[in-house]
Amino acid sequence: MATSPSTLTRKEVRDVDQRAVREYGMSSLVLMENAGRGAADLLLRLRENGRVCVCCGKGNNGGDGFVIARHLEAAGAEVHVLLVADPDSLTGDAAANLSILQASSTPLTIMRGGQDVADGGAETACRSINDAGWIVDALLGTGIQGEVRAPYSAIIEQINRAGGSVLAVDLPSGLDCDTGRPLGACVRADHTATFVAGKHGFHADEAARWTGPVTVLPIGVPRQLLAAYNL
Repeated sequence: MATSPSTLTRKEVRDVDQRAVREYGMSSLVLMENAGRGAADLLLRLRENGRVCVCCGKGNNGGDGFVIARHLEAAGAEVHVLLVADPDSLTGDAAANLSILQASSTPLTIMRGGQDVADGGAETACRSINDAGWIVDALLGTGIQGEVRAPYSAIIEQINRAGGSVLAVDLPSGLDCDTGRPLGACVRADHTATFVAGKHGFHADEAARWTGPVTVLPIGVPRQLLAAYNL
């Protein structure tokens, strides 16, 4: 397992990504690709077999999830993607990676905003989560600060009720990056794949009950940049 002696705050996570693009000329799409591929490789090592449900939000965390789904499918895994957002609301790298999945005809269920997981229209979403051996949590990333709201809160509760193992992407959805405390509903992960470095809140006493074991994955950020954050 890769480890790092230092952690990143919410602001530092954003700064590292922005500086990698602005100062080093890296493509944000490449950073997302590296993150998703690394998390997919980790999951392929963790799982034995069985179906994987990848739950995605509309932000970059969801974009990581789309990349994960693509690499899992390429490796022969049976994958179903659950998008908890209107596809038209996605932008940038997340939208680009969703387009790849759609062009590939990867199984995809869409839950548009305002639709509760208990509604009849969300039966496929519930079934997809409940039938999965592994659930990938790529709903909410490090940027969230306020209390988790519907429909994310309902999906998080469904994930926690399901019997599958859970891999959180970067951090469990609903966990505050800086404090390590849940913001209302919070995914209880069996394993967390976090990028570049651990997050500051992971040191909180109660954080481990939400993250499970944490694996730190590199995404190709130059070591000269990481040194500025004592990584």
